[in-house]
Amino acid sequence: MSELEVLHQLQAAPELLQAINDSASSELSTQQKLRRLYNTQLVQAALSLHEARIRARGVLENANDLWLTATGLEQATHPCVAAHKAARFPENVRVLDLCGGIGCDAAALSARGPVTVFDTNEAMLQRCEWNLQKWGCDIPELQANDALQVTLTGQIIHVDPDRRNGRSRPVKRLEMYNPNLAWMQEATRSALGGAIKIGPASNFIQKFPGCEIELISLRGECREATVWFGEMADCEQFRATVLPTGETICGDPLDAWANMANEPAQYLLDPDPAVVRSGLIDGVCERLKLERLDPEEEYLTADRLPESSFVTAFEVEAVLPNNQKQLRQYLRQSPGKYYEIKCRRIPMDAVAVSRKLPTGDGPVKVLFFLRVQGKTRVVIAKRMPLE
Repeated sequence: MSELEVLHQLQAAPELLQAINDSASSELSTQQKLRRLYNTQLVQAALSLHEARIRARGVLENANDLWLTATGLEQATHPCVAAHKAARFPENVRVLDLCGGIGCDAAALSARGPVTVFDTNEAMLQRCEWNLQKWGCDIPELQANDALQVTLTGQIIHVDPDRRNGRSRPVKRLEMYNPNLAWMQEATRSALGGAIKIGPASNFIQKFPGCEIELISLRGECREATVWFGEMADCEQFRATVLPTGETICGDPLDAWANMANEPAQYLLDPDPAVVRSGLIDGVCERLKLERLDPEEEYLTADRLPESSFVTAFEVEAVLPNNQKQLRQYLRQSPGKYYEIKCRRIPMDAVAVSRKLPTGDGPVKVLFFLRVQGKTRVVIAKRMPLE
């Protein structure tokens, strides 16, 4: 049976999925029991769907009723990120959603206007349609077509290239995406405007001249880089956006220059990953009046607590030399219940260091191993509560 045929048979056999959901037996035992009633291909598809639905809980609305695959879920845009992107698209103008996947971006885009979803996989298109029904969205036009064959001239597009392209793990090089870098670059020139979703760790630097590259984070995790082009680009620079607050900054990383601090001040500030990946640390420093501790370190410092989601704040308790004996001696006076160790640029075994530290009933302490003006220091701090 084809993947689409299996999918339709699975949709027509809700009792199979219910049996898996209700089973208290091991997966092997469940498989053996179900294979007496259903063919092997259908049972395997049902088990994979069940596992994907479990992973989607707390992330996607109506997760227990969605039609998912492990890869589709992994590459899906988080609904909060999808809504943020969709808000930039013009209303009541058709958007071509290329490589639509399980439909998260299509769902967000359909709230502002008509959408045509393209995917080479007919089974994935069917999943997209069923998911949009579960989410109560307007059902878009669905076309089983390769993005490479779609005419882009004069169109507004959203593209989510395959970052696996048949491999077991996502790749970082855009040249290995499907569609690949050359196609993406041509799309930025031929389409009227739009957005291309790429991995935040991909090699996007200097690959999209004349475009805006937005790094988007959600609750401290950099989720994606979005290449905005044509009529959809607000600037020809980098942007960092922090969700769910929506705080954003746009600029050229080379246009700002942060002051250097001689020592950590009252607060140590860890910039959001979107700020770091976009290269806009100095821009954030200028906006929030912060200082850097070292040209090679991302950590910032200030005497006042900035009101911004661009940084996570820690109140400094002490600054010590990078001496393990002196560190343990200091902590014996007021040991923490446990320690959170951060050593972004300093090579060390954080687990081994933690095991040797004295523990007690005190509050959790955060230990930063970092450079200050080229010298390694240990900063002992406590995490400030979020507002």
